[in-house]
Amino acid sequence: MSVRSPLQQALESCAGRSYPLHMPGHKRRMPPAPGLGCYAWDTTEVPGTDDLHDAGGILAAAMARTAALWGAGRSWYLVGGSTCGILAAVRAAAPFGSRVICARNCHKSVYHAIELGRLSVTWVTPPTDPAFGVYGSLPPAAVAAALDACPDAACVILTSPTYEGVLSDLAAIAALCHARGVPLLVDEAHGAHYLPLAEVHGWRGGAVAAGADLVVQSPHKTLPSLTQTALLHLNGGRIDPDEVERQLDVFETSSPSYPLLVSLDGCTAALADEGEALFAAWRQRLDRFSAAVAGLGRLRVFCLGADAPARHPAVFAHDSGKILVNGGAAGLTGAALAETLRRDWGFETEMACGANLLAMTSVADAPAALDRLAEALAAIDRDAPACPAPPLPPLPPPGPAVCPPAEALARPRQLCPADRAVGAVAAEYVWAYPPGVPLLAPGERITPAFAAAAAGLEAAGTRLHHTVARTPGTLAVLADPDPAAPGTR
Repeated sequence: MSVRSPLQQALESCAGRSYPLHMPGHKRRMPPAPGLGCYAWDTTEVPGTDDLHDAGGILAAAMARTAALWGAGRSWYLVGGSTCGILAAVRAAAPFGSRVICARNCHKSVYHAIELGRLSVTWVTPPTDPAFGVYGSLPPAAVAAALDACPDAACVILTSPTYEGVLSDLAAIAALCHARGVPLLVDEAHGAHYLPLAEVHGWRGGAVAAGADLVVQSPHKTLPSLTQTALLHLNGGRIDPDEVERQLDVFETSSPSYPLLVSLDGCTAALADEGEALFAAWRQRLDRFSAAVAGLGRLRVFCLGADAPARHPAVFAHDSGKILVNGGAAGLTGAALAETLRRDWGFETEMACGANLLAMTSVADAPAALDRLAEALAAIDRDAPACPAPPLPPLPPPGPAVCPPAEALARPRQLCPADRAVGAVAAEYVWAYPPGVPLLAPGERITPAFAAAAAGLEAAGTRLHHTVARTPGTLAVLADPDPAAPGTR
């Protein structure tokens, strides 16, 4: 059958006109697994193919190989992305209606797990980096204070590395949690490359090595695996593995894609066979890039080039595989940088938000791709205007949480003009996607800082997604003027 559907034709056209500085990590260069160009691998649970939800044969052996490579006590293959793993992990660790301690900069899937579990939340907000307007690392002292204030917490949930590559001190945080008998859940979707064989090449401080109890990763972001593939790792005995499997039954399809499963096992095999060489080459490409951008005058690259990590006291460590470029001092928005790189240099980047542009690298990048990116940034820097535009509003601190998200979503709501919403309580999420971290969450008081940041981001070409309001210039707020309720913190 030789029919090429309109979708196939569109994807072929997109793939042919730009170099991907975005997900997936195979970069359309390194095959995620052999044979995926045909239908032969697309099967179901028949004799000899095992059953992902009751694995005892080839899938059990494949997942055991992956657990050994990452150094985990046990690993599960996921075909619903890290979202599936996060939903299952939170439900397995936090009984319905319990309280959790959660970093405020978690992905929207964590918020959805909180909704579904009707969980009460003690939020811990990381400090922001003022130069780039992104969240910094979650301080262990802040986690310790939250644990002291909430001795009944079912678990602690955080993200490391973040979308921008900011890592927290997971070893210290895990020790604090475990000293109190509290499990630690880490969304490490952007850190699947933090595995033992990568440590010698500079990727240290991963969640599995730190002893986190449940770790969710997306190999498709930085490793040679297909989009939608993910891993869930379990360490220690604080979380019941049978409960993890029960929750995976709830949140993951009962008809998993075998091509995706083959991709995960193929990724494991590729790393086991060639991982040392792949990570060494990746490090060399990144080191060359960092040296090449050291002379930039107005463009800044987060923690690379002349931007030393010591300039960012809110950051414990940074993953150099994430290239975050800020054009504010050059009078350029992230959207303008992205358009120039697309139009003049053939690069398609991962994200543009405010004054920032994010380029994602991986083990599978072409040898000279980052050299060419450095050349492009140098050219843009030389041509940058002499009179930079005013700085964009910084990342807004969240307003006080008046009630849990699930409660806010269940209450009567109304649409309100955004310029009159300050002081009201949000009845929806507002986020830029990517990265999908809420700027505003249901149950939070709307602050002037949020209103200013939202207006500034939209003026810079960043599209903000609303989960309720579809009319431009409006926000969904609680209709009840006094929504305080039992359980509010």
